[in-house]
Amino acid sequence: MGYAVIAGFAALFVAGVPVVYAVLIPSIAYVLLEGLPPTLLASRVVYALDSFPLVAVPVFIFVGNLMNLAGITDRIFRFASVLAARLPGGLAQVNILASLIFSGISGAALADVGGLGRVEIKAMRERGFDAPFAAAVTASSALIGPIFPPSIPLIVYGSVTSVSIIQLLMAGILPALLCTAALMATAAIVALSAGYPRAERWPSLREVLKALGPALPALLAPLFLIAGMLTGAFTPTEAAAAAAVYVLAIGFLLYREMTVAHVLHAALLTARNTSAILVIVAAAAMFGWILAIEEIPQAFGAAIAGLSGNRLVLLLLVNLIFFVAGMFLDSTTATLLIVPIIAPPVVAAGVDPVHLGLIVVFNLMIGLLTPPMGLALFLICDIAQITMRALLRALVPFYLPLAATLAAITLWEDMVLAIPRLIR
Repeated sequence: MGYAVIAGFAALFVAGVPVVYAVLIPSIAYVLLEGLPPTLLASRVVYALDSFPLVAVPVFIFVGNLMNLAGITDRIFRFASVLAARLPGGLAQVNILASLIFSGISGAALADVGGLGRVEIKAMRERGFDAPFAAAVTASSALIGPIFPPSIPLIVYGSVTSVSIIQLLMAGILPALLCTAALMATAAIVALSAGYPRAERWPSLREVLKALGPALPALLAPLFLIAGMLTGAFTPTEAAAAAAVYVLAIGFLLYREMTVAHVLHAALLTARNTSAILVIVAAAAMFGWILAIEEIPQAFGAAIAGLSGNRLVLLLLVNLIFFVAGMFLDSTTATLLIVPIIAPPVVAAGVDPVHLGLIVVFNLMIGLLTPPMGLALFLICDIAQITMRALLRALVPFYLPLAATLAAITLWEDMVLAIPRLIR
């Protein structure tokens, strides 16, 4: 029956049924056919959502929405522009640097694309950059956010696997910086070959300080959150609340651009986005519970153990599974459905669960930029008003630094675990 549930999900998904219904319908059919009490459905759903770490998800989404409304996004971009506009590629480098800064508060790739993306693409087009190139830089740099703390996908992974969320978040710092450097190098090469403009001179100290002043509160937010989690002042969930209070404070008291109407609008957007995520969490919990009682994870674990006891082969297999999953499923759904099956045998084979979490999440993030279902592709095409074909053509060079970062995360365990080991 467990395999029948999986087959039912696959058939419905391929037929184009929304993923929530593709998960729920086979699960409900299983409960009814097995003669289990229907009230079990409600209890499993409630149990799945009764999770303290998951509280961080809507709060970080709320923070990202507030940042766009409080003018923080514009100030981050202006400061990054002063710092990096003289580099080869000009505003392309500004785009990537701003994504790193913004990701330190929002924790989500699509928040980066939807928030900073509109500002960045508009500015690049006005300076003479092609729209597809601007969109490609924006989309690829948005993948930095989900591995740099705070990170909503890593929080979801931690809640599913019961792995320390603080260690997961800290593990993403060095890979995120590596990815930033690789993307900036690629943007410079592409921009030089295409002859894209850059600033005529380096900024003076006075210009840097002038741009730093308005952006400083936003720049301090990631340091505030990381320091608070490292010192134990607050948990990742409490860090989300602290970030929300911080953004509200600077929006109302410092920048004075935020209004009560802005807060209410951000709350409405957050409710919509959160409901879409949490309904998947609830449905996937029922699905995962059925697979567990049918002992599917144990069977899969035995199959993996029989396939290879080589740790490197297992990691390559994990990369393949989650890269393909990321092409078709959003990161939350893929994490909730696949990680409970894959993680136990891989960890039992000697892979650190924190290391595995970074591999899983970055694969799924690359899936956001991979046809046919990459959500970031559709969003960025809508923002830039370009065709999917033009975007994919411009994205080709940027897949290389993303693949190189993924290879480094997979093979260079010491880089990923350096900061978590200090915490331990």
